[in-house]
Amino acid sequence: MKSLIKKVIKPFLPKYEVVCTTYQVIPGMPVNGNHQKHTFEKGASEEARSFYVKVLNSDMTKAMAPVEVHLKRRGKTIEKQNFGPVDELKKFNIVYKG
Repeated sequence: MKSLIKKVIKPFLPKYEVVCTTYQVIPGMPVNGNHQKHTFEKGASEEARSFYVKVLNSDMTKAMAPVEVHLKRRGKTIEKQNFGPVDELKKFNIVYKG
């Protein structure tokens, strides 16, 4: 019975994704932005949040500054964390890859 209810409700649950954007700055060149998107199935809020926290606490993420990490639900950002001068970099011409 519970599995039947879960199957009926699951299509209406939100989809989650964690987007990590790293910026590479080379003087005299446009700023490069690399998007890495990790999508999770509908209703997987716990998995998405644990992955988001794992990315934030990673030493690799903090060493790659400037980095911007978003946790999104249905395409809208619900949590965001920046490492390094991300706000200043957004003022420049950014070429996105990936």
